[in-house]
Amino acid sequence: MTALLLLPLLLPFALPALARRALDRLAPVAALWAVTACAVLLAGCSLAALGSFVLVGLLKLPLFAALGELIHPLRTASDLVVLPAAATSVGALAVCGWTLVRSVLRETRAFRAARTEAGRGPAAGDLCVVDSPRPDAYALPGRPHRVVVTTAMLRSLDGPEREALFAHERAHNDGGHHYFLAAAELAAHCHPALRPVRETIRLAAERAADEAAAVRVGDRRLIARAIARAALAGQAARTERAGFVPAATTGPVPQRVQALLAAPRAPRAGRTIAGLLIACTAVSCVASAAGMADFHHRVEVAQGDETP
Repeated sequence: MTALLLLPLLLPFALPALARRALDRLAPVAALWAVTACAVLLAGCSLAALGSFVLVGLLKLPLFAALGELIHPLRTASDLVVLPAAATSVGALAVCGWTLVRSVLRETRAFRAARTEAGRGPAAGDLCVVDSPRPDAYALPGRPHRVVVTTAMLRSLDGPEREALFAHERAHNDGGHHYFLAAAELAAHCHPALRPVRETIRLAAERAADEAAAVRVGDRRLIARAIARAALAGQAARTERAGFVPAATTGPVPQRVQALLAAPRAPRAGRTIAGLLIACTAVSCVASAAGMADFHHRVEVAQGDETP
């Protein structure tokens, strides 16, 4: 049982490298879906494994064994292994919970501030212009979705570049990219190995919006120029915003511009990297489920409801 439950804790360390390769070899939208789904499932499996270690440790204690109506000793590895593993798992879950709560509160405050700022400016359809000397533009989720842009950003771009920027931000809202970014943020607080994956998912969302905007506008070079000029304009005035609020100036802009200027090419070895992502996630899920099923069987045996 212990060996099975260790796999969900170890496999997330393979995801950062796989995620980077997926973004390189898959279409941006496919990479966004695949990497986010894997990150969420691996995070859930790691939490389940930690919870199982905690339960095993608790049932080793006489008080909790009595509460669990155990009439036989719970058959597990040595207490020298089980109890330290349970204590470590309690600490890991406490840290995860604390950082997650802090992140949710911070993101909520930033989102409310952005909605309040957007409410002050005049709106034309989904476009909201905020009078500010700080160049900024972002897609704001909610009801209704908004594309928020400051007057300073508008002054930094010419007419076609503005339309390209608006197309990029609308692509974020149309694609529901804030859901992917929120999922990545949650997963990052469930396992330390998933923190680098959060940035890969953010880059995948930006690349997906870049490609969608290029299709809508019909000019990849224009999208690249608009993103580059918007990033340069906003470089001197970094803005604190919610992590799930996407913006055109987010991520490694030179890499995104290079991808837009390069001729679209067929994904290389996309099936291989997709298969590796699926295999990594499947092994984690199967190991987690098998470990918990084995733990449940051992508890049933200790309660006298089943034979060994």
